[in-house]
Amino acid sequence: MAPETFLRVLGPKPYKVAYVQPSRRPADGRYGENPNRLFKHLQLQVILKPPPENVQELYLESLEAIGIDLRQHDIKFEEDNWEAPTLSAWGVGWQVMLDGLEITQFTYFQQCGGVDLFPISVELTYGLERIGAFLQDVDSIYDIVWSRDPETGQEVKYGDVRLAEELQFSVYNFEIADVVAAQEHFNEYWQECREILNRFNTMKKALDELKAPSDQRDRVLKRFPLLAAYDLCLKCSHLFNILDARGAISVTERVGVIGRVRALAVGIAKAWVEQQESEPDASESSIEPAPIRDKINKRHQETLSPATI
Repeated sequence: MAPETFLRVLGPKPYKVAYVQPSRRPADGRYGENPNRLFKHLQLQVILKPPPENVQELYLESLEAIGIDLRQHDIKFEEDNWEAPTLSAWGVGWQVMLDGLEITQFTYFQQCGGVDLFPISVELTYGLERIGAFLQDVDSIYDIVWSRDPETGQEVKYGDVRLAEELQFSVYNFEIADVVAAQEHFNEYWQECREILNRFNTMKKALDELKAPSDQRDRVLKRFPLLAAYDLCLKCSHLFNILDARGAISVTERVGVIGRVRALAVGIAKAWVEQQESEPDASESSIEPAPIRDKINKRHQETLSPATI
């Protein structure tokens, strides 16, 4: 999960963002031979915090806006709760099926980094390759027209841009990646990330003991590089995925490695919340009383029944 998602859903501040994000899954590589399965795919990430009441209707309107006629196609919302064990994050929601093809993950985040979220956020993850293949009516992702010269009409296709990457990274992830080196890199990144978190906690404790003026305390906390710590955590997660693709992690080792990465993610999430509390406008965010909060959470959970449009 990019920091724009993992970190921004934490805390009370409203936040809305949409961005294109590459998603790498080493074990999903197929040497460019599978027309619908990729090592790296692109997705449009949308975060709405807090979510609008009509978020499902807005999503359906977004499909119509890109040329999908909902009257002529079958749209189903199938229950598919989401979880990321390494980041101690989970949510409830649906996978959205378009004529039997999954095109979007629709999730109400409940927890991130082990922190219960309030307000909760909605994440919409649009699968761009699958949507593009559907709109262009091609059977293979590699046949999607990436661009077309306006003067000559010459086309550049998805395969021209990305096929070599799929082939070569599949070779690396499954055959060549040095297991010992990957394990060493994992340990190095893990250790550095943990040291950064330890420094943050030590610094915060010292500020509390010294009863530092609030403006000085806020200034010191605000500049602390927690984003760098999260970047190291993501590196650990990616190296774990490479080791998994190489078949270098046993079932028992897997639990331990996931636990190590999760501990980093939980530490970063808690530190990030504390850092954001030092922001001047954090106290200005409207926090609704607990009874209202409970009603909101209950309402979102009650709407998560499968629907067919």
